[in-house]
Amino acid sequence: MEYKFTTENFETEVLQAKTPVLVDFFADWCGPCKMMGPVVAKIAEEYEGTVKVGKCNVDENMQLAQQYRISSIPAFILFRDGKPAATYVGAMSASELKNKIEQGIR
Repeated sequence: MEYKFTTENFETEVLQAKTPVLVDFFADWCGPCKMMGPVVAKIAEEYEGTVKVGKCNVDENMQLAQQYRISSIPAFILFRDGKPAATYVGAMSASELKNKIEQGIR
């Protein structure tokens, strides 16, 4: 299941989550972000119950984008225990993203 993270639910859904959380910061107009859509959906399915995976639209949630210094998209932040544990920027293959998640949750 893929979550939708917003300024309103970020605290409870991401920062207070019991499991690691991967947040995909994206925008509807961003080509590479669109390419990553199916990859993120696949990752969300594969990691269900282990890692919470969701998307955060930077245009609708500018405060979050500024807070986490998102300057290029797509950007991915893996949160553990309410803190950013790893950040990845740019489009990548599903296997690359999986490897980065695996490293981040160890």
